[in-house]
Amino acid sequence: MTRRISHGLAFLLVVLAATASQVVAQAEPTVVYLVRHAEKSDGGADPALTAQGLARAAMLADLLADSGITHIYSSDFIRTRDTAEPLAGRLGLETLIYDPRDLVGMAARLRNTPGRHLVSGHSNTTPRLVELLGGDPHTAIDEPSEYDRLYIVTLLPGGGASSVLLRYGELYGG
Repeated sequence: MTRRISHGLAFLLVVLAATASQVVAQAEPTVVYLVRHAEKSDGGADPALTAQGLARAAMLADLLADSGITHIYSSDFIRTRDTAEPLAGRLGLETLIYDPRDLVGMAARLRNTPGRHLVSGHSNTTPRLVELLGGDPHTAIDEPSEYDRLYIVTLLPGGGASSVLLRYGELYGG
């Protein structure tokens, strides 16, 4: 009888410990950092980054190196991949390609993947993805010259989100 009670108690403790660890794991918010690609060169359908853009991408890597990034995403353009690459290289992470025409799907992917994410996008897709995640996109990005926005969207475990807009590198003057 005593042996059965101790086995039952041991089983109960294992179940409680497993349940508690799941609750703790679920309590961690998912954090998404979103940027527009850095400064691009003129011309062409898929321009590379300028020297200023490469410097901004390196600065982004310095800024986020200790933020605990677990996933990095980029649209399949040279400028967005090159914006994410310095951080991916530093952290030893693969840059995953997403389809900027399917932002609803990307938002769902981010919501369903725990961790800390960097998304490198475009002037028209980045604010829209912030909005789809429940954040505040603020005003439209000035296409020809605004490259300094860093959105941080925190997806709360019980639903909902909070967001903040920061600026990094050489500041936009608009």
